[in-house]
Amino acid sequence: MPEVLADDGITIHYDAFGRRDGPPLLMLQGLGTDARGWALQRLVFGRQYRCLAPDNRGVGRTGPVAGPYSLDRMASDALAVLDAEGIESAHVIGASMGGIIAQILAVMSPDRVRGLVLACTACRHHEWRRELLAEWAAAVETEGIGVLGDEALEWLIGPRLRKRFGIWLNLGARIVVQQDPDAFVWQIHAILDAPDALRHELVHLAAPTLVITGSQDSLTPVGDAEELAELIPQSRLEVVGGAAHGLMLEAPIAFNQAVLGFLAGVDDMESAAADRHRAASA
Repeated sequence: MPEVLADDGITIHYDAFGRRDGPPLLMLQGLGTDARGWALQRLVFGRQYRCLAPDNRGVGRTGPVAGPYSLDRMASDALAVLDAEGIESAHVIGASMGGIIAQILAVMSPDRVRGLVLACTACRHHEWRRELLAEWAAAVETEGIGVLGDEALEWLIGPRLRKRFGIWLNLGARIVVQQDPDAFVWQIHAILDAPDALRHELVHLAAPTLVITGSQDSLTPVGDAEELAELIPQSRLEVVGGAAHGLMLEAPIAFNQAVLGFLAGVDDMESAAADRHRAASA
């Protein structure tokens, strides 16, 4: 797994896979999840894209790293990965906490983002969600990360799909319970400390954006996705029926088709714009 040194001396590890000559795609995962969370996207996305999937601070090979963390710092870590690969701009996909990191990255460095995919995420805190995350942090601090298992799945996975997708739900649960409990708590606090002011900057985003969520997502409900789509000028909303918060594992075919179709459209627009520029310069 390649690595890059962040500007504060922390080594960020990331997965690099797919077509070396394909358009670059930066893939950012959520709370307590490392690059393995893209297990059902690797082959499909890799056929067309040069994929880079960092392990955020505190998870996978980047963890454990002493906290506290911030989502701004994680966005800077993601940019460091692009810099290490010599990439000026990339498509960016973020899921859950990774979706907030992707929003920060797009606001902070809009010239680095070609197309943006925001999956199962939000742009503001709701008091009930703040309380839930604080309860998770307190439980992990006192009882260890294994305490999350069943309770977290109730929020992350739709009830109709738990048995049907058991193997992949177990994969997701294994990824989370393998993480360092202190790092998991620091990631939660990074989410809770992220200011709601971010949403006021989204109206200035120029990157074409796909907002995608599951109809049964109870952690970041459809209303959160609708708000993102309303705020971001060049955006469209896709709701995957029957899927909950882990829609990339629950409904991979629908998720992958929606994301790849969107990114192909962005690539086509860029190609057409380049052709017009060349014609005008001739």
